[in-house]
Amino acid sequence: MLKTSLGRLRIVAVLEGISFLVLLGIAMPLKYMAGIPQAVRIVGMAHGVLFVLYVLLLLQVAIERSWSWKKSILAFIASFIPFGTFYADAKWFRE
Repeated sequence: MLKTSLGRLRIVAVLEGISFLVLLGIAMPLKYMAGIPQAVRIVGMAHGVLFVLYVLLLLQVAIERSWSWKKSILAFIASFIPFGTFYADAKWFRE
């Protein structure tokens, strides 16, 4: 999977999706309900790096494979929705 840009995008999409769910489901409750803001700092930084990597790889794949604007924009929007990158991987990233 790491040999192609699409394979790298698929891996980063899953990791980005997991980090988003951990941020929303674990780190944010720890910050606001348990008073532990360090969880958001750590998970938030990891999620931020993975998000930027996802966007860069998405641009690379969209250009290399001549994806339509619609497909590219939908794949981008998927990163803002919980479980969205998992859907994008299953629907658009398996060619």
